[in-house]
Amino acid sequence: MLDRFIDQQALIVFLASAATFMMIVALAMPFLQQSALSSRLKAVAKRREELSQQQRAKLQEKDKKSLVSETQIGLMKKVVEAVNLEELLASQELKNRLAQGGYRGPAAAIIFTFMRLLMPIVLAILTWFILFVAKTFDVDFFMKLIYCFAALPIGYFLPNLILTSQIQSRQQEFTMQFPDALDLLVICVEAGLSMEAAFNRVTDEMAENAPVLAQEFGLTTAELAYLGDRGKALENLALRTGLDTVKSFTTSLIQSEKYGTPLATALRVISQENREKRMAKVEEKAAALGAKMTVPMIAFFLPVIFIVVIGPAVIQVMAM
Repeated sequence: MLDRFIDQQALIVFLASAATFMMIVALAMPFLQQSALSSRLKAVAKRREELSQQQRAKLQEKDKKSLVSETQIGLMKKVVEAVNLEELLASQELKNRLAQGGYRGPAAAIIFTFMRLLMPIVLAILTWFILFVAKTFDVDFFMKLIYCFAALPIGYFLPNLILTSQIQSRQQEFTMQFPDALDLLVICVEAGLSMEAAFNRVTDEMAENAPVLAQEFGLTTAELAYLGDRGKALENLALRTGLDTVKSFTTSLIQSEKYGTPLATALRVISQENREKRMAKVEEKAAALGAKMTVPMIAFFLPVIFIVVIGPAVIQVMAM
């Protein structure tokens, strides 16, 4: 009965074809998986290149808004080279300080060095004009010369003082917003985003409320995308900020990536530590408020109280 409905030769051919097909699939499966992995790696590389191009475009837009043209920068460089200060331009410490103040690129070192040369002359000429030409102040000739010469070192150190103030201002703003950024990083990493995507997401979310932090994280995103060494990109973040908290943060990320520890756990611990530090600073300021208010109260409140309490009695005594 079975021979009437099934052709044995056709069945043998079908089974042989199926076995051959299965054998071909089994042999080709590793190559197909490798092709899928290759496509995923290409997609990741493409995404990293897109992030890099976005960050570079943002930096180029900011550079175009600079008030100093390339011709002026070239003239400044020639002046600096004429007084043999090329070593100062190549100083890595100066570049790090300028980066911490928000001034990046080779032009920043040139402008800063040129201003340290120009400001003493400008301030001395301005002092000479006020004292000798305008005669605003009635000072003898010898004191006028002393004031003019005193303006030279003041003008020399003035750019450095301005840079130090800018660095401190940026560090304070970065420190206040850093714990919130770490919380967002924890959320992004736990959601399955990579380190580059997490930094890019935090940059977009905090661009309005924390421009300094968003700028630094945006540069880190670009460096993570196009630098071969991810640890170097994280170390550059610590150098640009100059903060111990950021240095410990980048060290933890580097160790987490090196030894394979969970990134979200490390970020959560760092976030908690930074929040505790921020709360400790707030409590410290609150505790010092009483001592700081002592002098204003003595200078402004006590005289008013004395006037209110003793004033009527003084008026009555004077009326008698």
